[in-house]
Amino acid sequence: RNEKGDIHCALIMAKSRVAPTKVTTIPRLELTAAVISVKTSNVLKEELGCADIEEYFWTDSKVILGYINNEARRFHTFVANRIQKIHLNTTQGQWRYVPTNQNPADHASRGLFINELITSNWFTGPTFLWEGEIGFSEEVISDLPVGDPEVKEARTLITETREQDSLTNRLSRFSSWNRAVRAVARILRRINKDKSNGLSTVKEREDAECFIIKDLQRQTYSEELTLLKKDCQLPPHNKLHRLNAFLDNDGLIKVGGRLCESNLPHAVKHPMIIPKEHHITKMIIAHCHERAKHQGKGMTINVIRTKGYWIPGIGRAVASHLRQCVICRKFRRHTEEQKMADLPPERVNPSPPFTYCGMDCFGPFYSKQGRSVRKRYGLLFTCFSSRAIHIEMLEDLSTDSLIIGLRCFIAIRGTVRQIKSDQGSNFLGAKNELKEALKEVDGDKLANFLSDNQCDFILNAPSSSHVGGVWERQIRTVRSVLNSTLSLSPRSLSDASLRAFFYEAMMIVNGRPLTVDNLNDPNSLEPLTPNHLLTLKTTIALPPPGKFVREDMYAKRRWRHIQYLVEQFWSRWRKEYLSNIALRQRWHTPKRNLQLGDIVMMKDEGLPRNEWRLARVVQATKNRDGLVRRVKICLGDNKLGKNGERLTKQSVLERPVQKLVLLLHGD
Repeated sequence: RNEKGDIHCALIMAKSRVAPTKVTTIPRLELTAAVISVKTSNVLKEELGCADIEEYFWTDSKVILGYINNEARRFHTFVANRIQKIHLNTTQGQWRYVPTNQNPADHASRGLFINELITSNWFTGPTFLWEGEIGFSEEVISDLPVGDPEVKEARTLITETREQDSLTNRLSRFSSWNRAVRAVARILRRINKDKSNGLSTVKEREDAECFIIKDLQRQTYSEELTLLKKDCQLPPHNKLHRLNAFLDNDGLIKVGGRLCESNLPHAVKHPMIIPKEHHITKMIIAHCHERAKHQGKGMTINVIRTKGYWIPGIGRAVASHLRQCVICRKFRRHTEEQKMADLPPERVNPSPPFTYCGMDCFGPFYSKQGRSVRKRYGLLFTCFSSRAIHIEMLEDLSTDSLIIGLRCFIAIRGTVRQIKSDQGSNFLGAKNELKEALKEVDGDKLANFLSDNQCDFILNAPSSSHVGGVWERQIRTVRSVLNSTLSLSPRSLSDASLRAFFYEAMMIVNGRPLTVDNLNDPNSLEPLTPNHLLTLKTTIALPPPGKFVREDMYAKRRWRHIQYLVEQFWSRWRKEYLSNIALRQRWHTPKRNLQLGDIVMMKDEGLPRNEWRLARVVQATKNRDGLVRRVKICLGDNKLGKNGERLTKQSVLERPVQKLVLLLHGD
């Protein structure tokens, strides 16, 4: 169509193929022609550079249109491959039907005389293309003739499967051996036309047990039953060959063994053989384990043998049950463990003394003022990098007294960047009265004071005394020194004397060697101690500017002399001290992370184990290495309403995994 709206149709390109010598069907030839038209269209669009045009394809074969528009049928390979090529390059809406008498493509296949060619529509196309609007038929041809040879025949097979539910499969719904035996005993009573509803007798229960075991053996030992019924010996490779198995009068496979001449009961001499991994076997093991009052592996095996059962591989089967028994876990399972975390940066990188430290309290000690005797406490600070300590005396454990001790510490030791501490109720070195007094400390007020001094105050999780081991261990050392010193004093000390003893103990502890290597070697260097750094403490940040060498020891400038000694301390600290703390003393391998929904038991040092409270994990906190070392738990509540709702507020606590015993997995 030009600018004036006139329509012009002309032949641009034509292509045809010679019919193959091999006999083929007309629909296949028509389909090949359709593929040729698609390829020709692609060539023209590429050569003329008119890819975005609206185009239509015309065919006089309704069968081909049925192939193209049909997606519900499956075709043979020849047709399927060519239909796929057509669908990749065109859409179903582009294909139209043209009557045979108006299709110019027929001239190429049938041929024309010269005089007919001049008057034909070979060069101009069908007449309806010259009209202003082409009346497309909305009818979509997708039907195929019945019995089309190109359509694959689909055969539908209807099969009905019938599964005969055996007794052992039905018993898989039971979790108690006693209940399963009672149920089977009642069924056998009904089979014998006994309609009484009383309790099952001992004989009925024994018959029910034999009936269950017989059905179990029929399913698991079918080959063995076939051989034993024919009075044949089991082959040597059979698992029951060593047991000298035989078939008794009731049709049960039993152990022959070597105890035939003993006076033992028949059930013990010739126990029934049952498989190790079956659900019924697990119920029997659980039943016998309860009869043994949840004793160990040996006692449970003895009860099983006494009941007349022989389980191949009984040791592993019983051990597996003991590991999963909740009651045994409750009374015997160890608390959870997790791989020891890497040391934090503040412990393995040089820093000015007491830039990063831990804080703890210990005491009480008794001081005499006039005729009254008062309690005094010690406030201990431990440097993470140099392992030096600092002690301040506290008049009491009030928040104001702790803040005064912190002010004295900061005034003497300089600016502190971070202080870590245990939560008051779990101080390892404290006595009972210290634990109660520390509960009254206002943590917010203490944190605000440290925040004003640009110091972070971090509290460890409750009951995580092992996390603060770097400063908890020093309390024991300080106590040892103080007890030895105070025992030499014949009278009660005053505050000034007690403070002096604290400082002397601090000096002694800071003189301890950080490493124990070469202590007995007279030719080795002097042992590295925290005092090597504390006695040379300056306000210069580490590392200092410049490079310091041994010649600075003899320089006239005092500051270079001091700085050289400090640099020597940190050099030896890296070589001697860090290598000693690199290895983990325990908790070497990663364990299973506690997960949301796990049922645990919270360890309480003040209660016997059978009174530890149950809880559910509601949040697991992962460290940088992806391991969970502390979780939040929701304590169980025995006081519930009629509909199972809580009557009290839900109690959520944070605890380390070392204080929890896993009972049931949440998944």
